[in-house]
Amino acid sequence: MSQATFDDDELFGEAAAETREDVEQHLSAASGALPTADDIWQTDADNVLGVLNGLKSALAVGEAPEHLRQAKKWYTLGERADAFEDAEDLEADIAAVEELLETIETAHNDVSELTGTVPQLRSSLQDAHDDANDDSTDGADE
Repeated sequence: MSQATFDDDELFGEAAAETREDVEQHLSAASGALPTADDIWQTDADNVLGVLNGLKSALAVGEAPEHLRQAKKWYTLGERADAFEDAEDLEADIAAVEELLETIETAHNDVSELTGTVPQLRSSLQDAHDDANDDSTDGADE
């Protein structure tokens, strides 16, 4: 029976390839968890609040932050171990997903704020118009 022998360089090369594959898989999963362009663009809502609520839901990022974290973790490990021959593409992909995720989260926060503000504004405007109508009808009675 022959026993296979592995030298350290071969094992390190395998580990480096697996690490790169892990980074790529997590980046792909992070990108896949992000909403699509159509998700945030199209709506079936009847009013502004419906549009905002739909947009808020569409801007949910699911597991994207966790996949990005895992990609960054494996990338950092590979970089520190000097395991990657060419890692600029991974670094650029991580930065692009991270930037997109930050933009989506900012938009989600903005929409969430509007979702709370618009109903209050509507109510205030209705009250102001009702008061103005009451004042004008009061003057007509005199």
